[in-house]
Amino acid sequence: MRCYPVLLCGFLATAFVGTSPLQVQQLTASDLSTTGPEDTKIDAAIFASDGQMLGPKISPDGTRMVSIRKADGQSYLILSHIDDKRVIKMPVPDKASLNWYRWTDSKKLLFSVSSTGKLESEDVRLSLLYTLDVVTKQTAMVGPRNKTLDNDNVLYVDPAGKYIVLASQKSIYDYPSVYKVDLANNESAQIVDAQKSIWNWVADNNGVVRMGISYQNNAAIIYYRTKEGEKFERITKIKDDDDQQSALYDVIEIVSDKDEGYILSNKETGRFALYKFNYRTRETGKMVFGHDQNDVTGYNLSDDGKDVEAVFFTDDRDRMKWFDPESAKLQSALEKVLPGQEIWISSISDDRKRMIVFSTAATDPGSYYLFEPAKNSLHRFGGINDRIDPNILSVSTYVTYPARDGTSISAYLTLPKNVAPVKLPLIMLPHGGPFGVRDTPDYDPEVQFLVNRGYAVFQPNFRGSGSFGEAFYKLGEGQVGRMMQDDLDDGMDWLVKRGTVDADRVCIMGSSYGGSAALWGVTRNPERYRCAASYAGVTDWDKQLNYDGRFFSSRYSRDWETQIRGDKKYNLDNVSPVRRVDDLTRPVLLAHGEQDSNVPFSQFKVYREKLKDRGRNAEYLIFKEEGHGISDPENMTNWLNTLEAFLKKHNPPD
Repeated sequence: MRCYPVLLCGFLATAFVGTSPLQVQQLTASDLSTTGPEDTKIDAAIFASDGQMLGPKISPDGTRMVSIRKADGQSYLILSHIDDKRVIKMPVPDKASLNWYRWTDSKKLLFSVSSTGKLESEDVRLSLLYTLDVVTKQTAMVGPRNKTLDNDNVLYVDPAGKYIVLASQKSIYDYPSVYKVDLANNESAQIVDAQKSIWNWVADNNGVVRMGISYQNNAAIIYYRTKEGEKFERITKIKDDDDQQSALYDVIEIVSDKDEGYILSNKETGRFALYKFNYRTRETGKMVFGHDQNDVTGYNLSDDGKDVEAVFFTDDRDRMKWFDPESAKLQSALEKVLPGQEIWISSISDDRKRMIVFSTAATDPGSYYLFEPAKNSLHRFGGINDRIDPNILSVSTYVTYPARDGTSISAYLTLPKNVAPVKLPLIMLPHGGPFGVRDTPDYDPEVQFLVNRGYAVFQPNFRGSGSFGEAFYKLGEGQVGRMMQDDLDDGMDWLVKRGTVDADRVCIMGSSYGGSAALWGVTRNPERYRCAASYAGVTDWDKQLNYDGRFFSSRYSRDWETQIRGDKKYNLDNVSPVRRVDDLTRPVLLAHGEQDSNVPFSQFKVYREKLKDRGRNAEYLIFKEEGHGISDPENMTNWLNTLEAFLKKHNPPD
């Protein structure tokens, strides 16, 4: 079963799953915090604390776990034997970002890394696929040695772990072919030839390539077959403006030897819901599950691909609905044992005797448990950051406010503890993306750090954010730096009108798109924002679109440009901070990682040069070994301390 991963102040609790109570490991206060009841200011180094465990996945036979840990500025894959505690520690390749990882069988791990490279003097993203043999401790590159950018497009993994099905271009000048790759010796057999204009291939739940999608003249041409050995037949042409596009580009699950499967589509209600779907006729069947306000964002199928086990959606928080009765029963029992937490059964052994459970809340960095249902045992084996006392942190509250055009915008407001919520200094914190992404009330160390320093923090899900349905998403198209930015300003006005924040004490900050919005906000509206801080922010949208186009497929590259630019004639220089640097009058803090493969470091360098040339009030932080985020705790501590000093100078909390 595929599960979507998503904490706990320790206590002893019980809930009846079977005939005996479910036991939770007892923790002491010293396990959780280095701060005392009178010491409510948490040091930046604790928020940035090392030793976190992230994303553990259990092996199919239930004997091992793999997770990510961070130490000394390096990310490691950690493979642990559950019963005898033996550990294998493997560093992620230097100057690379770990994209994803999964078990192929109980003795081998498959993982993808990416880094930034050059192609004809332009920055490009390079991705590679590796295996790690947990017995021999040897790693090996996987797939044909093609000279191309995207080498980790895995269409299928054999449940027995013998092979994968991989789509890859022979060179940057070719369309992708499909290969069956033997994981024992890396021999690659081409099973589907490259075909003109086909950029996407789709395999069914047995690894048979069933669909190819070609992009020509603002339309998608769909090629399809029911069984291996049949020729691909052109079955339809779909124009870009046809809503049926969504039924072929998002989550596709085709069942072996059948034309029917499952699909996420928003055609009927304007919100993505899960339907039965016939791929040959393109007929949408019965709705399996839909939400009346929000998109369904994912689903799990049974091992044979025939039944839906669970669906995922987000309203005021992330949620899972189980269709499998036994899993639903376990979920209910876990929620009784860990009240007030989001509970996720995130990884399950093949025999379902062992599971990994993740528990979290806005005030809790997170806990991982080994759950053995037959034994009624729930054992806490790791956490995201056990040095933080949840009692000192602040709850994030879900709110809505009206934008100037009447659109309802949702947001999360987090306020300092033990302070009257009146005339507070504010940090506006827009999320990255910008499209299809949204904020949730999950624990966020940056948010909690700022609140701990006396600031109110506001996180708007501006138009274009994900999970709110097609209409809301489309309101954001072509509105980067425009109405998306208005939504942030309108949120500030709403808080000021309520009396919660002081209009004269507001700064804006963010990362990735949020960093770009921060730089643009302080440039466009200096009367609103006293300062701006950006980590890995886009400063030149035209250059970013050119960069993105080199690793997006043709269709997605086109869609991405349309979403950002809107009108084809619109000049993105109008909303690019680097092109409007002459209008900047407020101080900015600019930070970036040199190894960033999402927003290349050149975006930082060009903007910095312009700022220096104009003599603008700016501070700079460069992290030589960091990528699109900050992984090294010393770097994170540096970032938080620098941010605190910058904000205290330009927008003091008291």
